[in-house]
Amino acid sequence: MQIGIVPVLLFSLALVSFRAIAQDSSQGIGVGPVVTSLGNSQAQQKTASISAPAIRVDVHLVNVFVNVTDSKGAPVAGLTKDNFILAEDGHPEKIALFDRESAVPLSIVLAIDTSGTVHKDMSIEEHAAREFVHALIRPVDQLDLMDFSSDVREVVPFTNNLHQIDSGLDRLRGGPATALYDTIYLASQSLASHQGRKVLVLISDGDDTVKGVDYPRALEQALRSEVLVYSIIDVPIAADAGRDTGGEHALITLSQETGGKHYYAESTQLTKAFQQVSEDLRTQYLLGYYPSRRSDSPDFRSISVTLTGTPPGSEYALRHRTGYYPLPPGSTKD
Repeated sequence: MQIGIVPVLLFSLALVSFRAIAQDSSQGIGVGPVVTSLGNSQAQQKTASISAPAIRVDVHLVNVFVNVTDSKGAPVAGLTKDNFILAEDGHPEKIALFDRESAVPLSIVLAIDTSGTVHKDMSIEEHAAREFVHALIRPVDQLDLMDFSSDVREVVPFTNNLHQIDSGLDRLRGGPATALYDTIYLASQSLASHQGRKVLVLISDGDDTVKGVDYPRALEQALRSEVLVYSIIDVPIAADAGRDTGGEHALITLSQETGGKHYYAESTQLTKAFQQVSEDLRTQYLLGYYPSRRSDSPDFRSISVTLTGTPPGSEYALRHRTGYYPLPPGSTKD
């Protein structure tokens, strides 16, 4: 009699445990769904991933592309991470990533103004753009071709196929007005999802005559999309009283704020301007950092970069974007 008690007790305890587990499962407490199509090791991994608590890591690497030039405007090579001091909103940041950027893939939007004010230079623009593309684009790069006049038109979507780009340059279409700020906004949106260096190269006289996106909104979108804007300002007659100097200044500011550069070029100098853009893109440094101060604010954060440890008497100029928006427009932290 006493020997038979043990199996009965063990059976009773097992039955109680089974009922408790079944009850917990019906209430959704700590037990995942039954996995029948996985092996034992896979099932264990699946169960572990279901039962483990979710861990959210809020880490955002901020990339800053920097151009350094000497007093003559020539690129300065050979600098190291120790030569750079980086700060966000005045607070020093540790540089976690440093590299020379000439090898990093490029995503470029080439946007050509085909409005009436620059229409007479269109054939020159096509020739200069073609030389630029053939000299710069590598197999790892992508280029999107746009033209803009009264509206904005994507002529060739992102590709590294030179034949397609050449064909697109032969199909540029003119119009009477100039949707310049719409172009900046749409091109920046198009570049936002791309990786690596995101670049907008604009050829225009700076005149915007279409009531659409305004300048502040275009600039904000370029900054949010982390786009470097290179403005080639086509001024056929430098002393022309009809020049839109306000529009020219807007393009200059846009390039400065995003870390790009502006060039004044008469029609005969467009090829040289393109060559300068190409050289600039091949001589960049990359500084990456994780912001030390966490904040849920979507407000603009300023970035400053300075040099240290350079030869005495050297006069170096630095160009980089002035800051960034931590969140897309209209979004908030969870």
